[in-house]
Order: sequence, then structure tokens, then C-alpha cells
Amino acid sequence: MRDVAAVHAVPGATPAGRRRMPGWVREHRVLAVAADAGCAALAGATALIVRFGEVTPYVTPYVVASAFLPVVWVCTVALNRAYEPRLIGLGSEEFQRVLHCGFMLTAALAVGAYLTRTEVARGYVVLAIPLTTSLTILARCLLRRSLHRRRAQGGCMRRVVAVGHRAAVAELVRRFRRERYHGMEVVGVCAPHGGTGEVEGVPVLGDFSDVPLVVGQAAADTVAVLACPELDGVALRRLAWRLEKTDTDLIVAPALMEVAGPRITIRPAAGLPLLHVDHPEISGLRQAIKNLFDRFGAGILLVVLSPLLAGVAVAVRFSGPGPVFFRQTRVGRDGAEFTIYKFRTMRADAERWRIGLTGDGEGVLFKIRNDPRVTPIGARLRRHSLDELPQLINVLLGHMSLVGPRPPLPEEVARYGDDVRRRLLVRPGMTGLWQVSGRSDLSWEESVRLDLRYVESWSLTLDLQILWKTWSAVARGAGAY
Repeated sequence: MRDVAAVHAVPGATPAGRRRMPGWVREHRVLAVAADAGCAALAGATALIVRFGEVTPYVTPYVVASAFLPVVWVCTVALNRAYEPRLIGLGSEEFQRVLHCGFMLTAALAVGAYLTRTEVARGYVVLAIPLTTSLTILARCLLRRSLHRRRAQGGCMRRVVAVGHRAAVAELVRRFRRERYHGMEVVGVCAPHGGTGEVEGVPVLGDFSDVPLVVGQAAADTVAVLACPELDGVALRRLAWRLEKTDTDLIVAPALMEVAGPRITIRPAAGLPLLHVDHPEISGLRQAIKNLFDRFGAGILLVVLSPLLAGVAVAVRFSGPGPVFFRQTRVGRDGAEFTIYKFRTMRADAERWRIGLTGDGEGVLFKIRNDPRVTPIGARLRRHSLDELPQLINVLLGHMSLVGPRPPLPEEVARYGDDVRRRLLVRPGMTGLWQVSGRSDLSWEESVRLDLRYVESWSLTLDLQILWKTWSAVARGAGAY
């Protein structure tokens, strides 16, 4: 084993002993506890005022209950392990645990009242507990957005030692750098047979036997093990035992990179933790619910946004000669073609002017950052995706979904490979992972990867998360041209 400290020493590194929790984790946990207590106090006071209006001897027990609600709520959340560092800033499990706490507390109150034969003001309970839960989830969302902003600036990152073959590590490093909100920064690499050099700018510090030493010298708090034959079950178990002494997190990246958690379940058999992977559900009841949700949502949005649609239509009409709407043939589910509707953002003879223009896109895409054919009003519409609002008609007609892969042109589909053609298994969407991850700033390969991830991992919960993130992406206007 070589001297890793000579290669990459970090001030404050601790080669032995349990590591301290990073300062930003402690700060985030304190803020989460304070936010949860504040939400419970606000909910208790609100329920008290709305239900009773004035303080009387009958109300006194509920005043006491409201005073103790913050303590009870924080303890319930802590017992449900919703303050764990691994839940910070990523995934839906944090919110699911908060919801579970709300159900647990409501059930406990109901059972307790029944067993003690105590009369409880249902209106107070119905207001206090759901409002506490809702406010807590909102507060956690705001904390998460603040954390993501800090991570975008390079702060609040977990220091990761990646263990695996160089090609796999390189892909992991690139992904973490593209999606910094995950909060993972690879600071060292342990590769087979060690060696020297770098992987995507990250130094190789040792081989597989050096992992605990590298963790201490690089002041890392996480080890990410990638799929490789050298690290079998026995070797991985021994590595976990060695990392246990320093309280270092161990994560294992499976070979199925793009398969989401809901499709993966662990089923123990003969002492082995077997990963069972369900097939993506692209038909059946869940898709019928999605279709109903899409059409109902599109109908509501068309009614609510009708004044905005009328205003944009007038602006486009007076922006120059040409129709208000732009119609174009796109390819939908299973290769079926349909006519997409958008507000016109280019001059009427845009297709004739396309000859001779050089696009900025990669792969089969044609896109230009400063397209001379775009009208001034069209540039403003594109920046905030207002030109795409007429696609709600396509959603209402069943051609598209609110969320899905980007709707491609027929000439793009003609150049698809077998893997890319899998995008056509679901209806294209007005928004999607590509919309909330960079829009036109994404490369062709990245756009395809995100679309395939959506097809493989679709769920109604994911759709709601994407729709929620779309508002901020559209408001920023980044990557739209």
C-alpha cells in the first residue's frame, strides 16, 4: 500500500477515528428542527383561533395542546428519522416521512381518545395536524431550494471517494458535475491496481485496498462503489466493516443506472439481497389515470390562461405578417404523426431562410442560439416558453401529455437508433426532465438520456415534481432560444 498522504493531503483530514458531521449538515438539521417547530406552533395557534375564537375554561386543554404541539411534532419527526443526513436535499423520501408523521399523529390521537373515552374537538384536530404537515412540507421545500442554490455555487457538498474502473468513475464524475444539486463531489479515485494520473481531473489516490486510508486523507465522508467484478459480495462487506469505524457513508451504484427507485425492490433470498426490477408501466390503469390527469389539467389551464392566450395572440398578430399560430408535424406515441400548435415566433418565410444557416445543435437537432429568423416578440415568448401554451390543445386532444419526452420532428425520428426510438413508447410532453434540466443548453446525448430516464422511471409523482419545477425553469428563462 503506498503513501496516499504524500499524494493528496487535505488540511483537517482524519485518517483514523470517527469523522465529525460536516458543518453544513448540522446547520441544515438545526434549521429543519426550527422550521418544523415553528410550523407546528403556527398550525396550533391557527386551529385554536379558527375552531374556538376565544379562550374559555373549555378551551384551556387545547391551549396547552397547542403549546406542546411543536415539541410533540419535532419528536415524532425525529422518531420517524426524517432528520437523517442522507435525506437532505434529494428525493421524495423526506416528504414521505413527514406525511407519515402526520398520519401517525392523527391515528395516535384517535386511538388515545377512544381508549380514554375523552371527547376531542374534531375541528381542532382536523385543522391542527394536517396544517402542521402541510406547512412542514412547504418549509422543507424552501430549505431544499436554498440548499440547491448553495450547491450550485459549490457549497454544501459531500466529499466522495469513487471506487471502480476508470471509465465508470469518469461517467459518475460527469453526472455529479452536471447535476450539482445532488450535492456529490468526487475528490478521489480508487481504481484497480492503483496507479497514478487523474480521471476527469480527479486524482487517482490508490487501489481498492487503500479506500479507508484515502477517505481519511481526502477528508471524505462518502464512498461510492461502482459495479466491478473485483468487488464481490465478500469484498464489499469487508469494506463496509472498515468504513464503519469512521462512520463513513457507503453507497453502491448498480449497473442499472437509469432505473428509478419505485421500480426496484430488495427481495432477500437464501441470505442474498436480490434486486427485483419491475418493467416500466407504459399502459394499463396508471396510464389511464395519467391521461385523465393530463386532459383535465389541460382543460383547466386553457380556461384559466385564456386572457393570457388572447393577449399573446394579439401581440403575435401585430408583430408582423403571418399567421398567429405555427403548425408543424411532430411524431407522437408509437410513431404516430400529429400537428403541433404553437404561437408563431419567426417571420413568415422562416423555412426559406433556414437554407444556409448553421445550427448549434448536436446529433439530429437543429437549433441556433441567435436565430435571425426569430421576431422580437417571438424571442420574448420563447424565453419564458409562452409560445408553447397552445400545445395545451394537443394535450386535450390526446396527442401529447403535460409531461413527457420532447416532441420530435419526423426527420429527427428517421435518424433515431434503436435505443433512442424508445422515447416513442410514451406521449411527448409540453415539459419534461429536459425542460427543468437546461432546455436548449443540453447536448443531444444529455437530452436523450433524460428522455429515456423518464420513459424508464415514469410515475405520477415524478410528473408532479417536474410540473412543480417547470414554473421556476420557465421564470428564469435559462436555456431557451
